[in-house]
Amino acid sequence: MSALTTPRGDTITYDDLGTAGSVTAVFIAGAGPTRAEDPVTLATGQAYAAAGGRAFIPDRLGRGESPSSGPVDLDAQLQAIDALVAQAAAPVILIGHSSGCAIAMLAAARTADLAGLVLWEAPLGLFDGGAESWWGGVQQAIDAGDLESAVARYMIGMPPEWLEELKKSPEYPEIVRGWVPDGQALSEVERRGYDEALSTVHAPVVAVVGAETFPGMVETADALAAAAPDGTSERLAGAWHSWEPDAMAHRLAQLAGLRG
Repeated sequence: MSALTTPRGDTITYDDLGTAGSVTAVFIAGAGPTRAEDPVTLATGQAYAAAGGRAFIPDRLGRGESPSSGPVDLDAQLQAIDALVAQAAAPVILIGHSSGCAIAMLAAARTADLAGLVLWEAPLGLFDGGAESWWGGVQQAIDAGDLESAVARYMIGMPPEWLEELKKSPEYPEIVRGWVPDGQALSEVERRGYDEALSTVHAPVVAVVGAETFPGMVETADALAAAAPDGTSERLAGAWHSWEPDAMAHRLAQLAGLRG
């Protein structure tokens, strides 16, 4: 376990796996678990490190062992990613999962030494009325202090059992405050449009979906790949919003030039 401090004074705790100086895979989780609750990403990082790379698996700002010194918003989250990129001191691959894809896209545009951007099942273009309208309703509920309603609004369209499982968390419903960067990023990317959001990302962009996925995910991946200067849309072993660790690690190693 390692830690760093962002310019704002936030502490970001992360697992540092593999060889210093190698192409570093920086994982950007969506509105999901802490790194301690995410064995899939840990196994992916371990497999990628075994192939000769380096992996940073952080607790997102305000989550797990990464306490926030102020509001958890998009700017602070991007600062945290900037700090991880600087700590790598090597080319990086940013890997966004779910809503983390939108954050990763915005981070990629400000990352000079970018070896690749991997977007796993980005939930863009899937909200009735658009992400700005959806997020406006969630933010309104947060501002009103109605956090249970905010969680329900955030998770609209997702399998009902996901919400029921979330309600068992000791952090429910406060957990929604940590999703502010996700909502802001999804709204921002849709507002700007994929072409503009990816226009300065000249590293390879790989938009990926699992072999079994939700409606609309394939179409979004295709659109993101088409918008990127160097984009591809691919399927990878995985199902229902989760990738297979060895398959993802192999794809990252290919992107880093570690194996054919």
